[in-house]
Amino acid sequence: MNYNITSKHNITRWDEAIPLGNGKMGCLIWGSPACLRFSLDRVDVWDTTTPAGTEAPEFNYRTLVQLANRKDTRRIREIFDAPYYAPVPTKLPVGKILLGLPQYQDTASTLSLAKAEAILRLTGEGTAKIRSFLHATLETGVIAVDLPLEAFSIELQAPEFGREKKDGGHAYSEDSRSISQGSLQQIVCPEPVHRRIPLPVKQPVKESFATESLAMDSGYLEYFRQDISDSFSYGVVLGVCARDGHTEIYYRVVTSKDSDRAFTKINRIFEEALYEVSCLMCRGYDALFQSHEKWWEDYWNQSKIRIPDSFLEKNWYISNYLLGSCSRTGCYPMPLQGVWTADEDALPPWKGDYHNDLNTQMSYYHYLKANHLPQGASFVEFLWNSREAGRAFARDFYETEGLCLPAVMTIDGKPLGGWPMYSLSPTNQIWLCRAFDDYYRYTGDPEFLSERAYPYFQETEACIGALLEEGDDGLLYLPISSSPEIHDDEAEAFLKPNSNYDLSLLRYFYDTLEENAQKLGNKKDAANWSVKRQKLPSLAFDERDVLMLSSQEVLQESHRHFSHAHGIHPLRLIKYDSLQNRRRIDAVIKDLEQLGTQMWVGFSFCWMAELYAIAHKGNQAAEMLRIFWDSFCSCNGFHLNGDYQKRGYSSFDYRPFTLEANMCAADALQEMLLYTEEGLFEPFPAIPDDWKQGEASFEHFRGQGGILISCTLSQGKLSKLLVQADKSCSLQLRGWNRLGLPEEGAVWTIALEKGENFFIGEPKK
Repeated sequence: MNYNITSKHNITRWDEAIPLGNGKMGCLIWGSPACLRFSLDRVDVWDTTTPAGTEAPEFNYRTLVQLANRKDTRRIREIFDAPYYAPVPTKLPVGKILLGLPQYQDTASTLSLAKAEAILRLTGEGTAKIRSFLHATLETGVIAVDLPLEAFSIELQAPEFGREKKDGGHAYSEDSRSISQGSLQQIVCPEPVHRRIPLPVKQPVKESFATESLAMDSGYLEYFRQDISDSFSYGVVLGVCARDGHTEIYYRVVTSKDSDRAFTKINRIFEEALYEVSCLMCRGYDALFQSHEKWWEDYWNQSKIRIPDSFLEKNWYISNYLLGSCSRTGCYPMPLQGVWTADEDALPPWKGDYHNDLNTQMSYYHYLKANHLPQGASFVEFLWNSREAGRAFARDFYETEGLCLPAVMTIDGKPLGGWPMYSLSPTNQIWLCRAFDDYYRYTGDPEFLSERAYPYFQETEACIGALLEEGDDGLLYLPISSSPEIHDDEAEAFLKPNSNYDLSLLRYFYDTLEENAQKLGNKKDAANWSVKRQKLPSLAFDERDVLMLSSQEVLQESHRHFSHAHGIHPLRLIKYDSLQNRRRIDAVIKDLEQLGTQMWVGFSFCWMAELYAIAHKGNQAAEMLRIFWDSFCSCNGFHLNGDYQKRGYSSFDYRPFTLEANMCAADALQEMLLYTEEGLFEPFPAIPDDWKQGEASFEHFRGQGGILISCTLSQGKLSKLLVQADKSCSLQLRGWNRLGLPEEGAVWTIALEKGENFFIGEPKK
């Protein structure tokens, strides 16, 4: 893999910038040489002020149900929607490093995906070269400029927050709701503390940071510290050194929560960061880059693809680069914008928060099959560590036992408000349960099932189960129901009696509870979950076999969410494995085609690609991905939501950056290359016709049950198939006969002992 992201001229927008990231920190490189910006971010830099209004006595599910039944939209908005439009809480931008090189006029930029290194070539009065990377494991960024320190300027700049509170403060208005809460000036903070410190003549060296110390001709240390509240501060530590006619700049984002020791003074944390940065400066750019490059080499070896379509192939690698840059074990999971908060002197779109109603689940769709377990484990670990917040929300909002996190929430699990039929929908908690279920299914780890996945499901059921009410027909229903984001936040958004969206999640939920209880030998639990599952209504289809919004309403217009079809994907309650199911899935696809794409956004095209892949329509799936990556993504790969180039695919032509669709698109391409469910797999189930007589391959894709699969298709035949198992298992290979030729309906069994591999096309080793 040797793909690059390139720009031949000055990058004039932050959302087209060169992105660097290491799971905790991020950097966007853009601008002209006169003001070359390194816009910094860190995933946990938040103002976590309690959302205004969310502690009011009427902010609870009981009130929401009463108002929804009365269709009192105005009052619903005042209580539940209004908190979202206050400036805080919110993700915050960190600051920036500005390089001034006015003697140059133009910058050509290259980002090596393989090495996660940016190389900038400046031209004008001569030439200059800048290299930069954000170290994969040392939480430090490095910039190398092949010019002496006196040849350009360096400025460390803090965000420009407001300094004085405005009279009257924030006032909610239904007419001024927006995806961004406006200027940074709305957040009032004290002036940042800013210091510059000369470098000591002889640098101390920590053994863990350096084995060889390089001499420095001159330089300095610098930092700013921004206090946000009495309990939280953050800032940037900078080290600048000149050696042998060139300059190196080291930076790190620091917060008051960085110390494991309680009551550590923030000044002490900054002192330690300054010391560690000065130690890294002694090692130099090239020495540090070696371990950084090795991390990325190992990352890229976890899975690979090779397909005839180089455009789709490159964008799969870009999506995996973004994943590796913004999600790591030990860090917070990626929020809406990952580690790249917008650099436009404004609060980030949608607060840069955690949307558990679509964004977080799509963001963690593809990592398992791509065999990037540590990247997705961060999300599962975050959810596990957020159980107390989930319990508090279940108790305070739903007035139940158990746990349920808000569907739109802060980094510490508090509700943000918003359209309450979605942001406060209890069934979105089932998506979070599915994160545990997927991790278990793809790893096959029985300990994870018994100690993490099943207990998390159980605690969720204590909340969800308490909300279900028995109807006159003896079946179980939620008191109110919705289908994201049908009818926006109008009274009609509360669908009767329950939406297919909610029913799909509930049916999946109790199916999985029963299945996993049986695996754990808990027959009593399994019987209990089975009874509840049997009391749930069936999914509603119309006379065309199309999934409805609810038993009383069909989708009648183009819409960005296919939430009524969740039973097909991603929940897979309806599989493409029988005449009736095929007819129904094909009918849903046809209906979405006829309604058109005018009200779609970027993730809709990826979602449609998933549906096409399930229906074995490879030509159409590839076309959806081509439209998405070509028309709804920036030149740096960022998903910009809208048809910002105005090519006619959608009426939405805005460009707010979010990451979920990048990962969904990667998943759709993987679904075209490999279908896998526990005990069953099918290579190349939905590839375009023109790929079938060429060559396509994938390496080390993870299948359900903890297996690794590598496969090559050459001239219509499986020329190589390798299945690796770390535990004894019995698998079924579908769609191909024993000669490696495609054969509809063919299914044959492969039995593997622990540590045994299965080969087609080459001898066993």
